[in-house]
Amino acid sequence: MNGSRGSQPTIVDVAARAGVSKSAVSRVLSGTGRFSDETRERVERAAAELGYVANAMARGLVSGRTHTIGMLVRDASSMLYTALHAVMEQRASELGYRVVTTTGVGRVEDEKSALASLVSMRVDGLVVCSGLLPSADIAEFAPRIATVVAGRPELHPALSSVYCDEVDGGHRIADAVADAGHAVVVVLTVPLDNAITQHARSTAMAGRLRGRGVTAIDIDASFVRPADDIAADVVDVMRESGATAVMCPTDRLMLDVCDALAKRGVSVPSDVSVTGFDGVYPLANDWIGFTTLQQPVDRIGREAIDLVIGRIDDPGRAVEHRSLRGTVLPGRTLLRR
Repeated sequence: MNGSRGSQPTIVDVAARAGVSKSAVSRVLSGTGRFSDETRERVERAAAELGYVANAMARGLVSGRTHTIGMLVRDASSMLYTALHAVMEQRASELGYRVVTTTGVGRVEDEKSALASLVSMRVDGLVVCSGLLPSADIAEFAPRIATVVAGRPELHPALSSVYCDEVDGGHRIADAVADAGHAVVVVLTVPLDNAITQHARSTAMAGRLRGRGVTAIDIDASFVRPADDIAADVVDVMRESGATAVMCPTDRLMLDVCDALAKRGVSVPSDVSVTGFDGVYPLANDWIGFTTLQQPVDRIGREAIDLVIGRIDDPGRAVEHRSLRGTVLPGRTLLRR
């Protein structure tokens, strides 16, 4: 049976059924403030009995807050973005916020449109997890809504950000390869217009190797190129130059390249060592044994949510850029020469 106010029960009906105050119902349903387990159980039971569904948009019109964060995730199939999203969902929940997520489709204009759609939903803040969307296109939203960029180096003066230091990470995994004695190394490089993050790390890898006296041979790893084509180029370069290692800009590409190399009779790591970048479970699992640069995903996700909520609470808060260092994970795919 619905409440006395017609077919759509209200928060007043829920409060009356649960025998608590309207403010107590509001705290329980929004997940904010203090309330006992008993109160939560009574409110949730009453809401279920009445068929009450809280309207976050309506609450936002009254309070000026929806306690909702809009999140743009470039690629939902990416293990890195999936892990980052899970961490941010958890942290937002801990702080009394919900997350509404939209994903990109690989085009700048679509991602910008997705951000505008999130803003139209009256979210309190935005978190952008994309290595594609230019800084200026994100910064357009910053004067209107708290905006944070997560997971990529972002130093725009209007945008707070938290990210793994891609250049430092590229240098550190390149040092691991150089220290293992590899004199000729293939680096799979990604163009800037494909991904800001992968371009930065692959460029840093090649530059560090050359600075260490290692011959670094770039192979185009544009997103339009199949792993089989990339692997074919790697095999050709190995034959011509004697390269003994391949550095990949992501673990996902590393997996695809290893598979494509195996189909060509090239064994990893006995014929060629291979390294990756990201270090996200399950590809970071010891049973797989990738040698990779692990990003501090937990810290990036939690600190990104803290930053955006901090700016929601204090719109005048100074912009912050937090650069975090990754960790080289030694594995079975890098052999000493």
